[in-house]
Amino acid sequence: MPDSSRQLVIRFQELTAVPDWVWDRIDLEFLCLSDNKLTVVPENIGRLSSLRALDLAHNALRTIPNVIGDLPRLSDYLYLADNQLTQFPAAITRLARLRYLGITHNRIQELPESIDALASLVEFRAYNNQLATLPESMGALANLRELHLSNNTLTELPASIGRLSELRILDLRNNNIEALPASIGELHNLLYLDLRANALTTLPGAIGELPRLQKLDLRWTHLDGTPPCVYRLERRGCVVLR
Repeated sequence: MPDSSRQLVIRFQELTAVPDWVWDRIDLEFLCLSDNKLTVVPENIGRLSSLRALDLAHNALRTIPNVIGDLPRLSDYLYLADNQLTQFPAAITRLARLRYLGITHNRIQELPESIDALASLVEFRAYNNQLATLPESMGALANLRELHLSNNTLTELPASIGRLSELRILDLRNNNIEALPASIGELHNLLYLDLRANALTTLPGAIGELPRLQKLDLRWTHLDGTPPCVYRLERRGCVVLR
């Protein structure tokens, strides 16, 4: 994190507008404006070209300014949780250096195909939205280690999910997924797979071959008996909750 002189935190102030003097702090590397009542963020944020981390969570934002995508050093994280976003902000896909993205607790219905431009993303939290599908381009996020998608309306996953070779955590709890692609068996670094409260009736046999899986949660699914792949996982020490 940056030194304290380059951090600015303005929380719980019930702000409806950002004070103009904030935009004069062009040396800022970390800016937190969370837990206010902001409905817009002005284009002036584009002046903060040193920003590495930006927290706009817990406001009432319906959009974010396009200029955010042009912040050249925004790489540590962008946190937009608990706002009123209904669309994934297109500007985000220009943040090729971004490592953490949080868009939880919004009303976003889809992710763009251009999400593959977030080549540096390590952790993506998009739970508590209204996502019904995922784009095939998700599979291009080669550095992704955590993908949190619980409490959406997903019915399936793209086959490209198997290309997320660095993935450690995949949380799909409380969706409407009826079947998983066989490619999920290619997630050789996966440690934790949460499938709770989905409409699954079977599992692809390839899940039983995941070499590093430590925990598989199958509670509140509709499996027709116990698939053989589950027994294989249990025999090698994987904790399976069912």
